[in-house]
Amino acid sequence: GMVSNWTKIPPPLFKKVVIVLIDALRDDFVFGSKGKQFMPYTTQVVERGTSYSFIAEVKPPTVTMPRIKALMTGSIPGFIDVIVNLNSPALLDDNLIWQAKTAGKRIIFYGDDTWVKLFPKHFMEYDGTTSFFVSDFTEVDDNVTRHLDRVLKREDWDLLILHYLGLDHIGHMTGPNSPLVGPKLREMDNVLKKIHMSLLSKEEASLPNLLVVCGDHGMSETGSHGGSSEGEVHTPLLFISSAFEKRSGPLTQPKLVQQTDLASTLAVGLGLPISRNSVGNLILPVVGGKTMREQLRFVHLNGFQLSRLLQENTPAYEKDPGYEHFKIAEKSHANWIKLYLEGNNSEILLNLGKKVLKQYLEALKTLSSSLSKQVAQYDMYSMMVGTVIIMEVLLLLLLSFPKALSSRAEFEVPLSPPLFSLLFYLMCLILCAVHVIVCTSAESLCYFCSMSWLTAVGVMMLISALMCGILSAIAKIFENSTLPLKNPVVSSSRWSEINVLILAGTIGHVLSLGASSFIEEEHQTWYFLINTLCLALCQELCRNNFLLKEYDPQHVKQNFDSIGEASECKNIDIPAAGNSKLGKATSSAEFIQGSDKWISLASPWIILICCRLLRSLNQTGVQWAHRPDFGHWLTSSEHKSELSFLAAVSLLMIFFLVQRRCSLVSKIAMALGLLGVYSYRAAIGNVVFPWQHDTKDISKGITEARFVYVFVLGIVFTGTKDLLKSQVISADSSVKSTGLREVYSGLVLLAALLFRPHNLPVLVFCLLIQTMMTKYIWRPLKFDAAQITIMHYWFGQAFFYFQGNSNGIATVDVSAGFVGLESYVEIPAIFLTAFATYAGPLLWAIHLLCYLSSEVNRDSAAVGHGCFCYALMRSIPVAIYIVLVTGLRYHLFIWSVFSPKLLYEGVHVFITATICLFFTAMDQNHSHKVQD
Repeated sequence: GMVSNWTKIPPPLFKKVVIVLIDALRDDFVFGSKGKQFMPYTTQVVERGTSYSFIAEVKPPTVTMPRIKALMTGSIPGFIDVIVNLNSPALLDDNLIWQAKTAGKRIIFYGDDTWVKLFPKHFMEYDGTTSFFVSDFTEVDDNVTRHLDRVLKREDWDLLILHYLGLDHIGHMTGPNSPLVGPKLREMDNVLKKIHMSLLSKEEASLPNLLVVCGDHGMSETGSHGGSSEGEVHTPLLFISSAFEKRSGPLTQPKLVQQTDLASTLAVGLGLPISRNSVGNLILPVVGGKTMREQLRFVHLNGFQLSRLLQENTPAYEKDPGYEHFKIAEKSHANWIKLYLEGNNSEILLNLGKKVLKQYLEALKTLSSSLSKQVAQYDMYSMMVGTVIIMEVLLLLLLSFPKALSSRAEFEVPLSPPLFSLLFYLMCLILCAVHVIVCTSAESLCYFCSMSWLTAVGVMMLISALMCGILSAIAKIFENSTLPLKNPVVSSSRWSEINVLILAGTIGHVLSLGASSFIEEEHQTWYFLINTLCLALCQELCRNNFLLKEYDPQHVKQNFDSIGEASECKNIDIPAAGNSKLGKATSSAEFIQGSDKWISLASPWIILICCRLLRSLNQTGVQWAHRPDFGHWLTSSEHKSELSFLAAVSLLMIFFLVQRRCSLVSKIAMALGLLGVYSYRAAIGNVVFPWQHDTKDISKGITEARFVYVFVLGIVFTGTKDLLKSQVISADSSVKSTGLREVYSGLVLLAALLFRPHNLPVLVFCLLIQTMMTKYIWRPLKFDAAQITIMHYWFGQAFFYFQGNSNGIATVDVSAGFVGLESYVEIPAIFLTAFATYAGPLLWAIHLLCYLSSEVNRDSAAVGHGCFCYALMRSIPVAIYIVLVTGLRYHLFIWSVFSPKLLYEGVHVFITATICLFFTAMDQNHSHKVQD
């Protein structure tokens, strides 16, 4: 006992360890009423057995792959793991599995194949199941359980890991209150009983066995995960072993621990080194049965590992409070060891040991907290290069605004003259020199520096060319402003209220992105903006119907003719020049009369009522997401007949609203497709047919969904054929308009299939509002293309949130990606999930194209104007948000609020780019006319 042995790894505390990870296991599924009802054996062990129970707190993002990393390494994964989660690469960080394999432990794994991808060649035996096919509730778990009887009889393993996915899949498809959750929890309870009984029967006198039960993340009220709500970040953590004392006395609320604490605790339990980058603390009750000397040794090992990690990451580590507390505890520990070796076994020694233990635990907590805040290491050089390119593109868009909205709708980036200028080459040389200096002096790994020199020089040339293009555009603007105007255009008397609202709303929304609360509740911003827009439109309609009668039509006509002549000289879009009351007055002669007039006046109020009803359908955001809404009421099992009636009525209304301008073949296809949508939902048990009395015969609905896909593809193909005909064979605008309508109808049918039944009214109201605004607002008021584009964009954003989406990852409906699929196929699953998520903005964007193309009286450049304005409306908030989020990278909510929003914005930009390409393709006729 005189020789120190602190450098050696302590011997293992348990012989065999079984980890049962139940995906999406919420804490209330074990500790709440559901646990008592459906998990009786587990509840008995928790309340009266030899166990310790905790609630593990999970850090966002709450998706599977980052959580497995956290469990096995003890570190906090980066947010990019949300994307990498789709196809996990091998884990190279120091982790528990690697340490166990190095120590000669024999590991067996069954379950989610993410483990096999993260830890290739680590398992002695494994059987992976596909984690992304969420329609599978039973086979995915049966494929794990079928191995149990055989493995539990064997003695040739030390660590057994089981990852069950069925509960997570049920959550994604039907939510946490589904009647399917109870039987699945009962199934898991039987599995745990079987494992526990087997471990107890095989125990030897030397070392006990350990059963660990945990979840990787929880489940939100909608059944999804990825965010930071209480249901998603709290999971149960149970340690069950005969080594622990039997619980007695009143049941207390389980203590809160961090999910990262499991890695350190299991490392000590298995006699392994604690992972190098772990920020977790040892869960002391698990080793509480050992002697005081052993307990102090365990916490010292944990503290030594954390202090070493702090030294590697913090230059001024000696001033850190956690490090100071650890050194004080270490000195107290040394004094305790001295007394212990002197043979002092009095009560004083025990009390002193408890005091040292308390000091260590406080030091561990502080060290862990300090390290958790420092895990984010930002590659600032790469981030700055990306930000510069984005801001340059935005500036070019803004400088091109006057020319892009002219009657020729030209958007030219003057890059060819700058490429031959001296400034361009000087900038390239300076940027390359900066690149060399930064990359040779950088201490940490830099993504941009790791690129090939050819790619890096290409990026430098792009930055230089964009900067020269900006300077060239600014010079042209100044040059044009100094030239005298021969025929100055008659300026509008003042800005209309609509223009002021559009400008104020855009600026206000962009500024609101700098506050975490406004991002969490962004839906409120868009609801406010479209409500205000409806009131402004109401005022405009009243003015056009009642106030403009005082104008003399002949006088108005003469004035408008002079505006038209002047605008021809200046190449300015006539609708844009006629924004004033004077310009709007010209439409009074052809303004709608009779009953249509009153419908037109009532339409903004009807739209407001529709929006209010949609707000009640899905509670979204963070602060009030837990409140009951009409959607929750409809999806509860007691109201299936009401949901069925609503779904049937919604599908009928979708048919009547969409089929108006479609061909007879498309009408038949649409009717059969919508019937297939209802059949699909009935097959999977969401709704019932009137003659259907029981819902026991539930299938995956693959046949019904594929039946609908056939009609979707048929309608889209018919529309595409008409579009190609209009572009290649004849420049007939009516053929193009019909083709666009067909494509739009096909997308509406696809959205009806992918939307959950309670969300079908969102699609109905979307089509209804579009129809009303087209007939009773936009046509009578004769807004220009830019104004109509911005209104479409605003309503598209509002409908994104009406669907139940938010800026948290938990609201993404993953189940939409598996409609009609028998197994996980990556590309279709990603496409369907993205389409279902962004259906609102997409349908409004395609409707914009249909509207601008169908308006024969409108200027031929309208589609070009719409495309430019749509791109600009998307670019401004994204570019500013990237600058804001870079500045706020050390904000407390950077991972839970700002990063998910950035991910949403990135995907939305990609979708917008696709829409703009489609706009450009449809505008080819105009470009040919300009060239002629």
